[in-house]
Amino acid sequence: MNVRITVLKTELYKDIADEYLSEGSLAGSCPILKEGDSFLYRSDEEAVMPKGLCPWAWIDLYPDIAKMSIERAARKPGQEYWYKYADKSISCCRDGVRPVVFLLERIEDEA
Repeated sequence: MNVRITVLKTELYKDIADEYLSEGSLAGSCPILKEGDSFLYRSDEEAVMPKGLCPWAWIDLYPDIAKMSIERAARKPGQEYWYKYADKSISCCRDGVRPVVFLLERIEDEA
C-alpha cells in the first residue's frame, strides 16, 4: 500500500506564538512545508521517510499511515467508516503553535 501525503493547510496560532515563542508570531507558520506540497510513501521501502518531508511530521504521520493499512485489512465490505472516503484520512503534525494538516491517500503503485 502506497500513500500520497499532501499538505492541506499550514496554521499559525498567533496568540500562542506571541506568548510562548521567542520570535512570537513573527516566526510564521511551518518553515519547511507549504500548502500543496506532496510526497509519496512507498510501502516497498517500509518505514522510509519520503524525501523532503519534515522529519518531525514524519514521526507523527507514520503511525497513521500504518493504521490505514491495518484498517483496510480489518474492515468488512459495507462496514461504516469514519471518513467520507475509505482510502483517505486526515492527520497532522503535533506542533501546538504552528501545526500542519495532511491528507493521506492510499494509492495504487506509482513510479
